[in-house]
Amino acid sequence: MNNSKRSIRILGIDPGTGICGFGIIDVARSQTAMLSTAKAVDYGVISTPPHTPLSDRLLDIYESLHQIIKQNQPDLVSVEKLFFSKNITTGISVAEARGIVLLVCRQHNLPVFEYTPNEIKKTLTGYGAADKKQMQEMVRLHLNLEQIPKPDDAADALATAIVHSFLAKTQC
Repeated sequence: MNNSKRSIRILGIDPGTGICGFGIIDVARSQTAMLSTAKAVDYGVISTPPHTPLSDRLLDIYESLHQIIKQNQPDLVSVEKLFFSKNITTGISVAEARGIVLLVCRQHNLPVFEYTPNEIKKTLTGYGAADKKQMQEMVRLHLNLEQIPKPDDAADALATAIVHSFLAKTQC
């Protein structure tokens, strides 16, 4: 990272095989300000076709993420950690997508920070069991957006980036 820059660019990622959310924010650097100023730069999803071989889907994620990083030049990446729910098969494919995300970030020499869904919810809303609507509204408010970012996976990725901007300040 270039310390002379006035802002830091964070790429947030909500990994998934069918839909992988991404969100890029710029956060103004300020040693004295208690609240940071974050601005959405870009967000969206990498969608892979259903009923496509997993290897093809992972290749799509790999190539698309390279392009997103190349176009947006983030300083670091914030990734949601894997959370196993009831479906272990889905969890395994998400883990494989996360592996692709981590590989691409390493290839671009980007530092990666990981946060659990509970950490993200608690940091953004103050409540570790916040629902989707609460999370999306907090993303909208923190980024001063007129509307909630769509689709949900993009809002989740933006939340991951915002949380890193908050926690990085407290860890310094």
